[in-house]
Amino acid sequence: MIGDMLRTTLARYGEGDYLLLVGHYPNDPLTAAAIAAIDDPRLRRVALPHPGPTTKADCLNHLYDALVAEGARRGSAARAVVLHDAEDVVHPLELPLFAALAGRGGAIQLPVVPLIDRDSRWIGGHFCDEFAEAHGKELVVREAVGASVPLAGVGCAIDRAALGRIAAMQGGCPFDADSQTEDYELGLKLGQLGLRTLFVRIPAVAGSPAVVASRGHFPASFDAAVRQKARWIGGIALAGWDRLGWRGGLGERWMRLRDRRGPLAALLLLAGYAALLLYLQLWLAARLGAPVDWRRDPLLETLLLINAVLLCWRVAMRALFTGMTYGLAEGLRAIPRLVVGNSIAILAAWRALRLHFAPGPRRWDKTAHVYPREYRA
Repeated sequence: MIGDMLRTTLARYGEGDYLLLVGHYPNDPLTAAAIAAIDDPRLRRVALPHPGPTTKADCLNHLYDALVAEGARRGSAARAVVLHDAEDVVHPLELPLFAALAGRGGAIQLPVVPLIDRDSRWIGGHFCDEFAEAHGKELVVREAVGASVPLAGVGCAIDRAALGRIAAMQGGCPFDADSQTEDYELGLKLGQLGLRTLFVRIPAVAGSPAVVASRGHFPASFDAAVRQKARWIGGIALAGWDRLGWRGGLGERWMRLRDRRGPLAALLLLAGYAALLLYLQLWLAARLGAPVDWRRDPLLETLLLINAVLLCWRVAMRALFTGMTYGLAEGLRAIPRLVVGNSIAILAAWRALRLHFAPGPRRWDKTAHVYPREYRA
């Protein structure tokens, strides 16, 4: 599968002045063999000096070292470093777009558009809803208010000089090997250096809603989705608070507050679902003739009405942005998928808290890679 994905990536990128660096561990001979089987001058196999798995950041640091060595050998440094996972389906216009915008900021981030998994409409599909809204609205607003734009770790191009500045600040390692969310942290560090991250949404074809984007599958099983989200919550909301603190102006601090609301949001979601269940039990008991006291509190009713209106607006926005990206049917599915996403978020927050505050070395939930159907064995 990895070999097929690499061949597809090279074919989509086509000819050009670029180099594809692929990292692998010495205790993963199948991956090493798959990479070695591709005889292409645009591809470089980078063997890490220690067995895996380790964090993605650790692997990226060794790829960065290989890039520096390659630049020294050629006598010229790369203009930008593009990040992708092995399972990503890259866009053919990605590199020309990055080349045209290189030098205008510290990094360029393309939208991430998860692929629809027909076998996981509800679990895998909820990632489609969340990214459609986040990369259709939230990152656009984030850039507009002057806050740092976090990188997604895929579909992004980082200015080579900017990456070198961060590496010089961190002992030659631009990515913190102890971080679970190195992409998110790198985007904020670029912002702290006063460098912009450009979030670019450009139609692939004039007049088409499809944009130049990175595509790929996300976890399709409930357990894998919880683990993935737990890593995000742990890295951004918990470790991110410890590691990055609170810096910047009002817009920056507000966005960091939004980033770190995961555990609190999960607690409020749990309380809300518990209150709904209790209300339904009382309502059923009253319908069956039980002496239930239904005294009305005008203030509480007003608060519930306001929340209901805001919830309807929230659901409408989710459905709208999903529909704009995937069509009407998926936009409608996004409405009930909110319950699936909330359930995953609650369990993920609990798992993230347990892992973060557990004694001993911190555990790291490795992302479950899901390859497009046509590349699966």
